[in-house]
Amino acid sequence: MINQRTAEEEAQFIKMTQTPIGKLISSLALPTIVSMLITSIYNMADTFFVARLGTSATGAVGVVFSLMAIIQAVGFTLGMGCGSLSSRLLGQGKRDEASEIGSTAFFTALLAGLLLTVFGLRYIEPFMHLLGATETIVPYAIDYAKYILYGAPIMCASFVLNNLLRAQGKAVMSMIGIGFGGLLNCVLDPIFIFNFNLGIAGAAIATVLSQLISFSILLYFAVFSGKSIVKISFANMSRSFDIYRRIITTGAPSFFRQSLASAATVVLNNSAAVYGDPAVAAMSVVTRITMFVFSFMLGFGQGFQPVVGYNYGAGKYKRVRESFWFTVKVGTIALGTMAVIGFIFAPQAIGLFRKEDLEVVAIGAFTLRAHCLGLPLIPFYTACNMTFQTTGESGKATVLALARQGLFFIPFVLILSNILGLRGIQISQACADYASCGVAIFFAMKFFKELKVKEESGEGDTDTSTYVVDEFAAD
Repeated sequence: MINQRTAEEEAQFIKMTQTPIGKLISSLALPTIVSMLITSIYNMADTFFVARLGTSATGAVGVVFSLMAIIQAVGFTLGMGCGSLSSRLLGQGKRDEASEIGSTAFFTALLAGLLLTVFGLRYIEPFMHLLGATETIVPYAIDYAKYILYGAPIMCASFVLNNLLRAQGKAVMSMIGIGFGGLLNCVLDPIFIFNFNLGIAGAAIATVLSQLISFSILLYFAVFSGKSIVKISFANMSRSFDIYRRIITTGAPSFFRQSLASAATVVLNNSAAVYGDPAVAAMSVVTRITMFVFSFMLGFGQGFQPVVGYNYGAGKYKRVRESFWFTVKVGTIALGTMAVIGFIFAPQAIGLFRKEDLEVVAIGAFTLRAHCLGLPLIPFYTACNMTFQTTGESGKATVLALARQGLFFIPFVLILSNILGLRGIQISQACADYASCGVAIFFAMKFFKELKVKEESGEGDTDTSTYVVDEFAAD
């Protein structure tokens, strides 16, 4: 059912479907970029401060990164699923359906996070071994992971709230919630680790407390402020299996992407562990640095997604195409520049974390330089993945989500490590980036060909503004 829009909703619809693409995406992307960079910085802060405790502690952060990727997989699945659906539904004027989707995803995320807490704590020691911890890393990994598991429910639910706010074009609210928690973590890390003498456990406690603050702020904006178009309440939670199916199907690419990121990190850690704790620590540091660079593209893409969702839902296919190429162009310039800087200053970047261990610096510098060779390809791959997911092309999005970390990276690590040893592990990510970009090009050609046919046939571009309220129309 199409709802009659309020003046605020109609103004938002016009903004999303008529504002010039460059201006619109940039305005939405800036807050999400800031959010993602801050999130990445406080993840790096954990590694930076924990690195002062030694090489094994640094390796533990990399091991637990796999656990956090699992939590993110659940949160992103429900968050991206409900966010993508909501943006299209709002573009079609279906506010009540969007609220049902959002409420269902939110409460499901809380329950799923609780299940992760219970099972994770029950099997924590064998789980850390499975994730690639050596005997010297395991004690640190357990101390860090148990507190992260306590925070799993709020982390999962925060992803849903974050995506729902962004789906409505309210990226600034999302930025405030995520950003404040991220900055708080950077302040709390050294206090809990060193002043309170809690060691690596202090870093995890600081992370969970910061996540709790972020969750509280996001919850206020999404539920209690009255500024959210999507209304979250237990009464709006669906009991229909089809709603859950739609959310999970739409969010499936995010699940596979994050799950495979976890699996890829496990394979990476286990392969690197053969070469000792310095290799595991170096991979941990490089992962944090490249995630910081990638967070720019992820943030820019998250500003791009609601634009695609609104305009695809409204049948404005030309704007969908323009949004895609604008995002690819800006992303390629930005990540290309960062790749050049990272390649030149790789030893110095690794040295910021573990300059005391020359072996970590040597392994990390080569690995970072290899990663930089693939960075300029990430914007095209990411824009394709996000476009397919947001427009309901979940099959293509899922294949792309599987490609980079699963279909290519894991086999490259296993094969090249047997052929080239440590060097093979270090170049595997760049090889996977080139291969996955090739798959993205193939899918993009077909998608945009179909989109052009729709555009030329006059399909879409429906004038849904007939639902304007009188006082807005009078303006």
